[in-house]
Amino acid sequence: MAEKENYMRRAIELARNGQGWTNPNPLVGAVIVKDGNVIGEGWHHKYGELHAEREALKNCRERGNDAAGADIYVTLEPCCHFGKQPPCSQALVEAGIKRVFVGSRDPNPLVHGKGNAFLRENGIEVIEDFLRQECDALNPIFFHYITTGRPYIALKYAMTADGKIATKTGASKWITGEKSRAYVHELRNRYAAILCGIGTVLADNPMLNCRMEGGHNPLRVICDSNLRIPLDCQIVKSANEIPTIVACEEGVASGQEAAEKISALKTAGVEVLEFSASPEGGIDLEALVRTLGERKIDSLLIEGGSEINYSALKWGLVNRLYTFIAPKLFGGRAAKTPVAGAGIEGVEEAFTFRLSKIRQFDDDILLEYEK
Repeated sequence: MAEKENYMRRAIELARNGQGWTNPNPLVGAVIVKDGNVIGEGWHHKYGELHAEREALKNCRERGNDAAGADIYVTLEPCCHFGKQPPCSQALVEAGIKRVFVGSRDPNPLVHGKGNAFLRENGIEVIEDFLRQECDALNPIFFHYITTGRPYIALKYAMTADGKIATKTGASKWITGEKSRAYVHELRNRYAAILCGIGTVLADNPMLNCRMEGGHNPLRVICDSNLRIPLDCQIVKSANEIPTIVACEEGVASGQEAAEKISALKTAGVEVLEFSASPEGGIDLEALVRTLGERKIDSLLIEGGSEINYSALKWGLVNRLYTFIAPKLFGGRAAKTPVAGAGIEGVEEAFTFRLSKIRQFDDDILLEYEK
């Protein structure tokens, strides 16, 4: 059994290679084993390209191996419908695979239970839920998106040990060390979009790109109720290279001056979208998130803006927290904390999460929380 578990863990390892490139598809890995030897392996490299099972079968052929009579370990239930690619379940039948070890069950209504059933109907033995917990951990984003149609949302912030995200003057570079900041770029690669408020843009003039080697830039979304974004900021100047949306309130874009600014933003490559205001003011985040989901944006990393952080928490939009804590103290009554807004009145109203992981980057601590 230990040997079989190692094959699935290898499939999990392979699946992670697709991080940042398969969205809105899941991360999937596959390993083909025959007579105790690995004869083929693969993963889903990129959205629209071969799925893991077909990639593994292709690798098997390239090695000069025959998959007939072999076992395959796959981290997610093989698909049984035509999408960007033909069904993997059919490919396994045609290849003569004898047994399939399946990790996660696919919640996609087009696949759920049907892929495994198709394999059994064609004489293939299926072992379900094999290392399911470890396989499920690959795809919280996909599972959430495919069942709700909305992006999986993570909130990330870095703070001092006394809970400050900036000094009393607004200075915030740098709270955490290099290794923590490098990991943030891994997160930017993993999530399909990144969101921040105009306050962060005006204060820090960030690029909000991914500087991880081999990574991809997320779609940048700026909440800018009154369309204050400067035309000479880094985000606007790079919008022709990195997809960028500026979300403003309905009605703000009217008038000659606003029309001219929108025209200039569009010329620079920025898409301007209008949304109604929330009851407390600012962009209606629920409407924005819904729009992103309709555009097949399966995940969103919120990075910046204590007011936006509060709004996202208040409306129950946050699925995960990334909390970086640096061994520094700022103090100051006026120094900002990660979550602003109106705040809650009673302790029982607190936004609650479950601690899922603790990591250390030099002297910084990363706490990960899940809903």
